[in-house]
Amino acid sequence: MSTVTKLPNTLYLAKEVRELDRIAIEDFGIPGAVLMDRAGFASFEAMRQHWPDARHIRVLCGIGNNGGDGFVIARYAKCAGLDVKVFPIGDVSRLSGDARGAFEAMSSAGLAPEAFEAHGLDDADLVVDALFGTGLDRDITGPWSDAIQAIDNAPGATVAVDIPSGLHADTGRILGCAVRADLTVTFIGLKQGMFTGQGTDLCGHLLFDNLGVPDGVYGRFTPSAYRMDYDTEKHHLMPRARSAHKGDFGHVLVVGGDAGFACAVRMAGEAAARVGAGLVSIATRSAHATIVGTGCPELMCHGVETRADLDALLARATVVAIGPGLGQSAWGKTMLDAVIQTGLPLVIDADGLNLLAALPRHGLNDRPGGHVLTPHPGEAARLLDCTTAVIRDDRFKAVRDLAARFGGTAILKGAGTLIFDEGGDLCVASDGNPGMATGGMGDILTGVIAGLAAQGIPISDAARLGVCLHARSADIRAKAGERGMLATDLIPGLRELANPEVGPTSP
Repeated sequence: MSTVTKLPNTLYLAKEVRELDRIAIEDFGIPGAVLMDRAGFASFEAMRQHWPDARHIRVLCGIGNNGGDGFVIARYAKCAGLDVKVFPIGDVSRLSGDARGAFEAMSSAGLAPEAFEAHGLDDADLVVDALFGTGLDRDITGPWSDAIQAIDNAPGATVAVDIPSGLHADTGRILGCAVRADLTVTFIGLKQGMFTGQGTDLCGHLLFDNLGVPDGVYGRFTPSAYRMDYDTEKHHLMPRARSAHKGDFGHVLVVGGDAGFACAVRMAGEAAARVGAGLVSIATRSAHATIVGTGCPELMCHGVETRADLDALLARATVVAIGPGLGQSAWGKTMLDAVIQTGLPLVIDADGLNLLAALPRHGLNDRPGGHVLTPHPGEAARLLDCTTAVIRDDRFKAVRDLAARFGGTAILKGAGTLIFDEGGDLCVASDGNPGMATGGMGDILTGVIAGLAAQGIPISDAARLGVCLHARSADIRAKAGERGMLATDLIPGLRELANPEVGPTSP
């Protein structure tokens, strides 16, 4: 058995991981104590690999199976001649089953538990968080909260066993307080809450070990979600025929750019062109038509003031992107209404979403062409008539609710962007970085998705590929630093990534 550093793409709910554990024990005959010992050993080995000079190890253990893993770690550290102290949080008389066995084995190795005090971590090179596992579903209070605060304030590095204590395994929500780990070693199945929202801040470097569980264990049910990145999605970018012409690659119409926001449609349009759309037109306010194309003459810019003006452009389009700089005036409402009534594939972002939220009958569910919604948490809250806190606390539910209410494909942006459409898989994007938290990134994404869909990629696939391509471009640009990254910095990388056979595709 060895620690696996390449993460699998399958994600599970906590109850599903427990079921995998049960199947391994009951149906495949692997004793629970063996799995616990393997988990502890995998964690110990990972610690030694990452911090080979660490001598002073402090292990905080709960009274469940996660604590049992911690007792195993402490025993291996003791046997390796390290300075180890174990601090159980809770009444050890309540230990049972495999955790009780691990505690007794640790004691037999000559390691006695000690009462916890916060200053007990002051000399730690490494702190091991083995307080709570995946079963936690309540806010942490009392001595457990004090212990987590002490872990986070400790000078040494922190290793979380299976999952950082205080992180909800299913939603990625922080349950009152949570450990911020430098390294998390997780077992048997990846927990979906680690990969989106607040979960992305807590795990640090993530390692996975299947503990020697046979492949047959994983075939009993479908995972709750899937990890995706540019490498899993780039297969949609097929080589082009030598006889191809621009008409083969579609015509994107970008609608937006009300007063003061002309550059939003410019960014979306150029992004669509850079991922390979054959033609890109811009429908914007007449006052902006001459300036939007400056510096990018390939964009065909049109002043549009009435629905009739827009209808003429819609008749020539393959895909429509609406929302960048659209505004929420009567003009924007007219544009959105006209676009929704077409049968064209449609990408809606920004003020297109805000206007959509105010429509009692939006008509999206009845459209034949397919559509993609791309809200950030604030826009998602308006679409679902709730608070951003509700969105944050369960992003998985939120993206499912968006797809149920509006049909099509829903993208919930943020750390660990989520993509879902009814009848399809729920996917979590692994690419991306905090440098993307800046204005204009959503405009670029809108153009990317529209440009991919224009080339004949089914719109739900274009949404997944677009999210990953956009984020991978940001990761490549982040090599120069995340702070100060601009949305337009991504544009050169879009062309490279849209041609995986020739461009650099790794950050």
